[in-house]
Amino acid sequence: MRERSLENYRHYLRRFEVYLHRIGCQKLGELSPPVLSAFVTENAGFSRPTMTGLCSALRVFLRYLHREKIIARDLARSVERPRVYRLAELPRSISWDEVRRMLEAVDRRTPVGRRDYAILLLLITYGLRAREIAFLTLDDVDWKHERLHVRERKADHFAVYPLSPLVGEAIVAYLKHGRPQTKERCLFLRCQAPYVPLTHQAVSQCASRYLRKAGVSVRRAGSHTLRHTCVQRLADSGFPLKTIGDYVGHRSASSTEIYAKVAVETLRDIALGDGEALP
Repeated sequence: MRERSLENYRHYLRRFEVYLHRIGCQKLGELSPPVLSAFVTENAGFSRPTMTGLCSALRVFLRYLHREKIIARDLARSVERPRVYRLAELPRSISWDEVRRMLEAVDRRTPVGRRDYAILLLLITYGLRAREIAFLTLDDVDWKHERLHVRERKADHFAVYPLSPLVGEAIVAYLKHGRPQTKERCLFLRCQAPYVPLTHQAVSQCASRYLRKAGVSVRRAGSHTLRHTCVQRLADSGFPLKTIGDYVGHRSASSTEIYAKVAVETLRDIALGDGEALP
């Protein structure tokens, strides 16, 4: 099992542990469907993906408890996953003008700004996930052949991209005038001691910070906003869904289909009506 999956399980089960302590449930053998239902209901305000992760982690844990004979019966079935309807939501993409505003909000005169600018360009150009950027190393940038290697993809996929001149220039500026002098091979580091690699959470927070700074309003702003924007731009340009899915590392074609569900820019024009303009 991947370390990321283990982290997610720990996160959700710690929340469950706090809940059990608060209601005075001292032994796991005392678990019951009403207790589990109350816990899920209490957390119902979270987003659908978060609730899906919480319920999945809880079901796995309950099956383990039953297998180890810590609880008398398998209670996993009493925890229902929230229903997820495929293609039910629009992607969290933003317009290209909003992308420009976000990039202009970065102060590229500072080491932090140079690092963050390179991160944002990687997100918007290649649609990378936050964890994929966090795991990039100095060796993944092939300057001789002008390629970028992405090794930490989902399902152990490996991808090689042509190195965009704009992205390459941003990385060079960061390496020369932003990255601390250290033997650490990870590409992106903290700019203040200790000079440790950025986590995927820090990468996502980087995107969120500049989206807010630029005044770009979007639901659950973060690195995935820019990933969605990259995919939506490719879809709007008419690229085949298979090509787009391969480009951004989708494991299933269904992950890409949502971007073909609606022409977002066309809907904006229709919603504005004749003669109206965006604020």
